[in-house]
Amino acid sequence: MAKVLLNFRGGFAGLREGFEALGHEVIENQWTPDAGALAGAALCVADFVDGARKVRRTLGLKKRLAGARVPFIALNRDAPFNRGIHPARLAVMAWLKPFDGYASHSTQGAEKFSARTLYCPNAAREAVYRVTDAELAAIRDSSRYRWDVSFFGNLDAKRYREHTKRVEFLHVLAAQLEKMHLKILFRDSAGMTQAEQLDIIRGSRINLSTFAGCDAGAEPSWGLPERCYGVPACGGFLLSDRRRHAPLDFADDERAEYDGLENCVSRIRRFLGRFDEARGIAGRARARVARDHGYRNRAQRLLDFARDAG
Repeated sequence: MAKVLLNFRGGFAGLREGFEALGHEVIENQWTPDAGALAGAALCVADFVDGARKVRRTLGLKKRLAGARVPFIALNRDAPFNRGIHPARLAVMAWLKPFDGYASHSTQGAEKFSARTLYCPNAAREAVYRVTDAELAAIRDSSRYRWDVSFFGNLDAKRYREHTKRVEFLHVLAAQLEKMHLKILFRDSAGMTQAEQLDIIRGSRINLSTFAGCDAGAEPSWGLPERCYGVPACGGFLLSDRRRHAPLDFADDERAEYDGLENCVSRIRRFLGRFDEARGIAGRARARVARDHGYRNRAQRLLDFARDAG
């Protein structure tokens, strides 16, 4: 069993669980690890944005890791917006290239920060997003749904300006769907329990994904938000805004997409009228996530990437 250093200021539960499922000890938020923490470490995975915020600290960690021959991998879950980091700081990171490898859910600009890059998409937490046979049987009954269309997520655009586009889109969409006399639920996820989230996913004929926080920059992110894996993992049908990287993770018959407001309304109308088609897509997507898109898979990707870097 090897150690893995995982440096994310707010934690990264899914990835921690993935490494632990592979049998590794995870040590979190060690930016000045001592010899004991470094002994037997297979790699250090750090939040790229945290690293860009505190460049000197990042360089100090790089020196310690290099001395112990521990690969240093940056993982960026917010490309290309990078949580609003000033362009000058990003330019410094591009010049210094302090990482042995750069991994991200979106390959936009990846080569700027390291000579070695890895597409490492988001995933579904196996400990949270799962479904029993009984729950699957209930989902196949078209009469048991409470909502036609739902979305839950951060809808506080006053505090989190990066979600402004999402809030505006859902506001206009809601007006369109109400004219169709549909049962809709668009809810801020603050304070929601995991059980409540799962209940909404399984109680909705269509679960939406639209405008992630990392879309707040000049160009929307190519990568898929975590919900694009979590919703199908627990049996829900997902209708997502189109993402450039989606074909890398899901086949054509494993995903449903829309492009813009009018197309979103059209696709909602289509899938509400074709229940079996929607359930077929959901079933194939669930199987794909179970096989390829859990955090154990992502942890193994990073371990293999770090091993190659050595």
